[in-house]
Formats: sequence, C-alpha cells, structure tokens
Amino acid sequence: MLLVCNDIQTLQEEVSLLRPTIHLRHRATDDVRLFGFVRITTGDAMSKRAKFTLITWIGENVSGLQRAKISTDKTLVKDIVQNFAKEFMISDARELEEDYIRTELKKAGGANYDAQGE
Repeated sequence: MLLVCNDIQTLQEEVSLLRPTIHLRHRATDDVRLFGFVRITTGDAMSKRAKFTLITWIGENVSGLQRAKISTDKTLVKDIVQNFAKEFMISDARELEEDYIRTELKKAGGANYDAQGE
C-alpha cells in the first residue's frame, strides 16, 4: 500500500500488489512526501515469514512546512497501519532498493538459521 500525501485531507491510497518497492521508487520524486506500507517475505532455510515495514519518503525539494507536518501526518498513518517490523525514514532513492530494505528487515528479525541449511 502506498499513501501519497501532498495534503492529509486529500490522502490517496494506491495499491501495488506486484513489487511494491518498484512502485514506491517510481512515485518517490524530490518534491513529494510518501508513506509506504510494504510486505516483504523474509526468512531462511528453516522458515519463511512475511514482514511489514513502514517507509516514509521525504523528497529533497519538499518545503520546510511540509517536512514539519510529516510527524503529525505519520501519527494519522500509524492509526491505520499499526503492525510493522521496522520503520524507515528515507530521502535517498538508493535506500528504496528492495535489497536494502530486505537486509535491514533481516537484521531486525532476530534469529537467523541460514547456516543450518548448508
């Protein structure tokens, strides 16, 4: 799920079922604020599980007033999206890569039994 937040009164929801990080990267331009709720399957040889992450994108050209409103808008988003493993605040497009997000979720995920599968 991707929440496009130019103005909280006109919050738009866009759903991308296939590769949501690609959709998020496409919409994450320098002049917008976005909230993304992304599901990524993580795990190891012993088990697979779905992890959710809340991503806040703040473009480099977003005004100071809009940047200040992020915290209050994020509170409203968190009323809707309540369960996630990790939260990201991103303004660098390289951090929107799925591999980066997957690695960070893996670090936050606790026990890792990858070595046992070899």
